[in-house]
Amino acid sequence: MSATRTPVNPWSWSLGYGFNQAELVEGASRVLVLSGQGAAAADGMTQRAGDLPGQVSLSLDNIETVLRAGGMTLSNVVRINVFTTDVDAMMAAWSDLAKRFQAAGVAPTSTLVGVTRLAFPEMMVEIEATAVD
Repeated sequence: MSATRTPVNPWSWSLGYGFNQAELVEGASRVLVLSGQGAAAADGMTQRAGDLPGQVSLSLDNIETVLRAGGMTLSNVVRINVFTTDVDAMMAAWSDLAKRFQAAGVAPTSTLVGVTRLAFPEMMVEIEATAVD
């Protein structure tokens, strides 16, 4: 039995950004909790320094790689936490992030947090995810 997901949106403003306020998940048999994924190559070296939209794209590629390794896809993601060193630039790139999830047919809950720096100085964004099936 796969999980059922019911969006919970007492306010609709978040839908314009591509995320639900909450999701009720019932019947989940597996939960995959991903560590923060950044714009890193397979050897761990940060890529696309100074290019926040490029780092978002590569971070999502890395999320998809981890999901595949766990037998899941973006369509299984119910929550993301986005950490960035530049909130304004991340807000400008948010639509690209939302489009990737919309293409997968989901609008996971999300949180955006501004930080002074991430694990590596060149890293501008790191995205955690939780997936269920």
